[in-house]
Amino acid sequence: MRSAQGRTGAVLREFPVRGNGCTAPMGAQVSSRGRLAIEVSVITCYNQAMKLTVRRVGNSLGVILPKDALEAWAIGEGDHLELTERGIRPPARGGLSHQALDELKRSIALAVVRGFTPREIRAQMLANLHRWKKQGTWGPAYDEWQDIAQSEGDGVLFSVMLGRDENAVRLRQSMPFVGLLPQEEVRKLHEEARG
Repeated sequence: MRSAQGRTGAVLREFPVRGNGCTAPMGAQVSSRGRLAIEVSVITCYNQAMKLTVRRVGNSLGVILPKDALEAWAIGEGDHLELTERGIRPPARGGLSHQALDELKRSIALAVVRGFTPREIRAQMLANLHRWKKQGTWGPAYDEWQDIAQSEGDGVLFSVMLGRDENAVRLRQSMPFVGLLPQEEVRKLHEEARG
């Protein structure tokens, strides 16, 4: 049996009913030793994830977390953390909407276009596509990306990377130019997208 609070299990407990002024409820089973057998639900795992509020620690016991960790998690005073069996973590965030996700991918593509030449972008795309094909993680959009990477026209490359049409949005879901931007810049773009 599972409850909203946690997992529960049934335990058979016996209580004395003779000699202490107690009587067994009607229909209850009394053992030969004069004990009442009652099934009791016992919580075996309580609050699998507990919500912790981040507060200043005055005269209270608490856990000290580095400010850098809280900033990386975008957590401040009054926000919540989750305490689980495995440790303390930031709360799970809801995913981005389709439109917000595409804007994030478009902003990543824009940062790549601003920071790298078309030749550098194509080289990274071809290297990633070659590796993914070798690893067996090839998808249908990668054939189209490979054609774009091997083409001579920069206009097609930039229109797919930065366009707002249906084809550009679809292809950006499988961007082969990952790995050009530093992780810190990509992390910042993700944080900005989350708001």
